[in-house]
Amino acid sequence: MAIYLDNASTTFPKPACVAEAVYRYLTEVGGNGQRGDHAAAYAADELLYDLRCRLAKFFHAEAPQQVIFTKNVTEALNLFLFGLLKPNDHVLLSPLEHNAVMRPLELLRMRGVTYSFLPCAPDGLISPDGLDALVQENTVLLLVNHASNVCGTVQPLEELAAFCRRHRLLFAVDAAQSAGLVPIDMKRSHLAALAFTGHKALLGPMGTGGLILTDEIGRRVRPLIAGGTGSKSHLYSMPDFLPDRLEAGTLNLPGLAGLYAALGWLEEAGLDAIREKELALTQLFLEGLRPLEEEKKLVILGRKDRSKRLGVVSVRLLKKDQALVAQALAQDYGIYTRVGLHCAPAAHKALGSFPEGSIRFSFGHFNTPADADAALRALHELC
Repeated sequence: MAIYLDNASTTFPKPACVAEAVYRYLTEVGGNGQRGDHAAAYAADELLYDLRCRLAKFFHAEAPQQVIFTKNVTEALNLFLFGLLKPNDHVLLSPLEHNAVMRPLELLRMRGVTYSFLPCAPDGLISPDGLDALVQENTVLLLVNHASNVCGTVQPLEELAAFCRRHRLLFAVDAAQSAGLVPIDMKRSHLAALAFTGHKALLGPMGTGGLILTDEIGRRVRPLIAGGTGSKSHLYSMPDFLPDRLEAGTLNLPGLAGLYAALGWLEEAGLDAIREKELALTQLFLEGLRPLEEEKKLVILGRKDRSKRLGVVSVRLLKKDQALVAQALAQDYGIYTRVGLHCAPAAHKALGSFPEGSIRFSFGHFNTPADADAALRALHELC
C-alpha cells in the first residue's frame, strides 16, 4: 500500500464524513442556492449560510456574509488582488510566495502596480525588525504566505500586524497551507483579507475555497467575475452587498457540503491535537534526516526543528538527481512526494534551492511514525 506524503498538494485520505456529505448532497439534496422556491433550494441556502457561519467562527471573522466562496485559494487571491489594487499601488510581499500570488501581481505590474520582497532569514522566517525602511509613500498592502508550501515555515502574524498598523497598511494572508492546522484570528491579527482553500489541511474536497474580507475592504474590492447571483435579478449590474457582489455563478454545492463536514470533523478532533501529531512526525523525520545532512548528501530547507513550522519538509539532494530519486521513491518504495519548484520559484530563490528545487515530504493527520520511518529508510538507501 502506498505511503502518501504529498499532503501539501492536497490532503489524502479525507475523513469518511467528507465523502459521505458530498454523496448525500448529490443524491438527497441537489438544489442550487438562491435559485428556487422549493425544499431543495432552501436546503442549499441553509448549507451556504451555515458554512459561512462556521467559517466566520473558525477564523474569527466579523460576519458570515463576508465569507466569499471560490473554487480555490488561487481564485480567492486573484479576486482580492485584481479587485483591490490600482495603478501606482505598491505591495510588500514575503519572499516565499506561491505563484497564486506572483502571477497575478506580474499581470498587475503591467498595469502599473509594483511590489517588493521583505527580507527573510535562511530558514524562511520574516522578522518585523528593520522593515520600516521598505515602506514607500504608495505602499498599500502587506501580503504574506502564512506557511510556506516549500519549507513549512510559519510567519508571525501578530508581529507583522503591528508593523502594518504602524504604517497604516492593509494586511492580507494566503492561508493555503495553514488553514486547518494553525489557529488564525482575523480580528487579533487585524487581517483585511484571508484567502483559503478547502482541499489541504481543512480536509475538504478539491474545488472549494474562499476569501474572507473585513466589511470595509469588502466594499472596496471590485468583482472579478460578474453574472447571476439569484438576487437582484432585475439589475444588469452586480448586487451592492456581500457576499453576492463578489460571488457570481453556481457554486460547488456538493464540495461545500463536504467542506462543512470536514470543518465539523476538525472541530471535534481539535486543531491542537492535529497539529501536535503532525509536528511529532515532523520532528521524527527531521532527526532522521540529520545524519544525511551531516554527510553532505542533502540540505534541509527551512527550519531544522519543529518550532514555527508545519509538517512540510523539503530536501535538496547534493549528490543525486532529485527527479530520479523522487521517481524511485514512488515506483520502488511506494512513497508519494513532490519534486521540483512546487509552483513557488520565489520561495526557492529565497531558500537557495533555485533552479533545481527540492523533494518535498509533507505529513498529514493520517500519516504514522511508520510512514516517516519508511521514508527515511528509503532516503538513506537512495542517497
